[in-house]
Amino acid sequence: MDDDGRYRDGRSDFIRGAKDIAKVAKKQVGKKVGRGVDKVADEYVKRSYKRFEEEDDDDDYAGVPGNDGGYYRNDSRANDDEGHSDSTEGHDEDDEIYEGEYQGIPRGDSGKTGGMDGMAVAEAQQFRDLAAFEGEVRKDREELAQQYETILQECGHGKFQWTLYFVLGLALMADGVEIFVVGFVLPSAEKDMCLSEPNKGMLGLIVYLGMMVGAFVWGSLADRIGRRQTLLISLSINSVFAFFSSFVQGYSSFLFCRLASGVGIGGSIPIVFSYYSEFLAQEKRGEHLSWLCMFWMIGGIYASAMAWAIIPHYGWSFQMGSAYQFHSWRVFVLVCAFPSVAAISALSTMPESPRFYLENGKHDEAWMILKQVHDTNMRAKGYPERVFSVTTIKTVKQIDELVNMSDSAAWHQKWRLKLSSLFHQVWNNFLTLFSPEYRRTTYMMMAVWFSMSFSYYGLTVWFPDMIKYLQKQEYASRTKVFVKEKVEHVTFNFTLENQVHRQGQYFNDKFMNVKMRSMVFEDSLFEECYFEDITSSNTFFKNCTFIATLFYNTDLFKYRLINCKLINSTFLHNKEGCLLSDVSDENNAYMVYFISFLGTLAVLPGNIVSALLMDKIGRLRMLAGSSVISCISCFFLSFGNSESAMIALLCLFGGISIASWNALDVLTVELYPSHKRTTAFGFLNALCKLAAVLGISIFTSFVGITKAVPILFASGALAAGSFLALKLPETRGQRLMLPSVSRCTRPIYLSVARPLAHFTPPMDPDPHRPVETTIRTKLTEKFKPDHLEVHNESHMHAVPPGSESHFRVLVVSSQFVDLPLIQRHRLVNEALKEELSSCVHALAIQAKTPEQWDVDPALGKSPPCMGGSKNDQTVEEKLKAGRE
Repeated sequence: MDDDGRYRDGRSDFIRGAKDIAKVAKKQVGKKVGRGVDKVADEYVKRSYKRFEEEDDDDDYAGVPGNDGGYYRNDSRANDDEGHSDSTEGHDEDDEIYEGEYQGIPRGDSGKTGGMDGMAVAEAQQFRDLAAFEGEVRKDREELAQQYETILQECGHGKFQWTLYFVLGLALMADGVEIFVVGFVLPSAEKDMCLSEPNKGMLGLIVYLGMMVGAFVWGSLADRIGRRQTLLISLSINSVFAFFSSFVQGYSSFLFCRLASGVGIGGSIPIVFSYYSEFLAQEKRGEHLSWLCMFWMIGGIYASAMAWAIIPHYGWSFQMGSAYQFHSWRVFVLVCAFPSVAAISALSTMPESPRFYLENGKHDEAWMILKQVHDTNMRAKGYPERVFSVTTIKTVKQIDELVNMSDSAAWHQKWRLKLSSLFHQVWNNFLTLFSPEYRRTTYMMMAVWFSMSFSYYGLTVWFPDMIKYLQKQEYASRTKVFVKEKVEHVTFNFTLENQVHRQGQYFNDKFMNVKMRSMVFEDSLFEECYFEDITSSNTFFKNCTFIATLFYNTDLFKYRLINCKLINSTFLHNKEGCLLSDVSDENNAYMVYFISFLGTLAVLPGNIVSALLMDKIGRLRMLAGSSVISCISCFFLSFGNSESAMIALLCLFGGISIASWNALDVLTVELYPSHKRTTAFGFLNALCKLAAVLGISIFTSFVGITKAVPILFASGALAAGSFLALKLPETRGQRLMLPSVSRCTRPIYLSVARPLAHFTPPMDPDPHRPVETTIRTKLTEKFKPDHLEVHNESHMHAVPPGSESHFRVLVVSSQFVDLPLIQRHRLVNEALKEELSSCVHALAIQAKTPEQWDVDPALGKSPPCMGGSKNDQTVEEKLKAGRE
């Protein structure tokens, strides 16, 4: 008994000692290889190591010397005359515990460093480990993309998605409102703030500049800190500064508030579309993202209706002396902040995107949200008993970026360090958009976004300016001209409008409580006249002479008196500032708002058509077709010589072009993977606003000069955009991954209570992967398989990027019927004998009959290559270190 006890104690001490040694060795390797980078918990490896622990006493395990490590050898000894499989030798066909394990070993020289010193070895190992880690992360994202689509299928589309639709629609509506606010208030604000023409131009463009900055900043941050949180921050900034802009008095402060408000709302479009797309299954995505676009139209309608109802009512105002004035247009600005405030309130009740959580390794949070989506939809459909059957979801491995801060560091130092780290993360994520993998897509999308925005915003701003120009021409045609009139002892107490008086003489006349609009007096004489309570707009006195004339409480400032002579004339109690004039043509104001209302409402048919056809004809056809038709409609602008014709063409252009915008939004969401989606969308949307500024500046400069140049520019940009759009990849039916990546993914199956739909990705031969192509060709010729998959898993191992050394094959063939598992493996091994003896390092095999495949259509997971060999005495140490 004592002997047994001592024996057990000795064995326990031995095991504990071996474990301690393994721990120390692991720490030393980690220091060399992973300086500054934490080892991330690999679920894949955990499962493998857990199985190792359970099978510790199994003499058939690969680590036991003498059984060749459970791998096929890649030298001549591994390929004997019978082509045996050590990993399955001795097991019957029902014992498949090792099916799919790698069957191969590293070459004998793989562990030799030659003349390299320790530092070179460490650097090479670090490079290989980082490359392998990146490969594993990429593989995780590919697996997650397909698994996530399957989960969304189970969750269904119902009450949750529609609730989120209206919540995010409010945020998108706030963006639409922001575009129209300044344009509607500018005619009134220019009088309140004495705006010059350059100042009016800057106020019109400042919102676009703010939105450009906001789109890039918030879009980039949403990939780092979350869609919901970033959207809440951006909407809050928009609401606060929109509220302040309603009350500030000076031009500079109003300009700053509108700039900050634009920065806030700039994040709505990139975040809203990305956020909503991550709750939509692929067959619903195109249609429902197009329906979401309707809220931008609703925002324009809301702004037009509120302007129409509020701004012309000048009685909705109050004054506090002459220093503070609050007119009706400020009420309109305040009302326009309501959609943003409502969006914040509603969004606070919605969860974060589960796809974002999974991309950042937060499994439990994502699972709870997806369960909430499932349960909400099932209850609404009358199936409350249905259980969310997903138990585990793939998460993406993370690199922990450590920030060294001592406990004694001041709070501002900690924040500065955190912000600096966040900035570098965001910037690096942005730079990857121009990496070789995404470069072509990004450049093509930049060109399409720029051309679309340049033409659309340029024309939509040019249209109203052209209408105003036509209105001015029509108004000028009704101008009454009076020449050499002589008026004495007359009192004017009525409105004077749209008149020109030349070489007139006014003696002892009184102008009391007169409203002057578009009045011009040229070369006229005013002697002993009296002006009291005069309110004017667009009224000027040119080359006139005033003798013994009194101006009392008027707004006839010196800039209205051009080259005039004042002899013994006096100004008393002049009205200070640029007061809001109540002589504006209300009918004209109503007309401006009505035109904008019609132009916005005209996009409704285009929205409906694009939503219904987006998933039927595809994104590219929708984008290119709409752009071509919009280009043709530009041609007819040259025939619009009247106000009614310009309004009709404005509605036509808006209704057609909205379909291309919807397609472009959907395409942008689907072309980029989740961890770069809002960064890419934000950058492209920022470029869109830059193009808008350029288009507006160029197009409006030709108002009243020529229509040919703006039409030529717009048509050329639309034609170029439609041509470039056809060069982009079609994303209809694709998962939320870059299409070039999705083609090389493999099917992943969830741990669920019932079988899920099987998906077989296309496996087209690639001339850049000759070994993979050869393996596929040989297995096809040998077995005539019903289903064949060949996966290059070299990126999971410490080999150079682009290697073809580790493969997993899945062969489903009727030739395996009635054959034991060992014989099936031998047949596959024999078919690939040449590759195993030369270039293939290791091969994992799954050989099934069609019946077995129908029952269990799953591809196994491969363990990391441990470098096992009969001559490698470190295998057991590596396995023990792995278990620790």
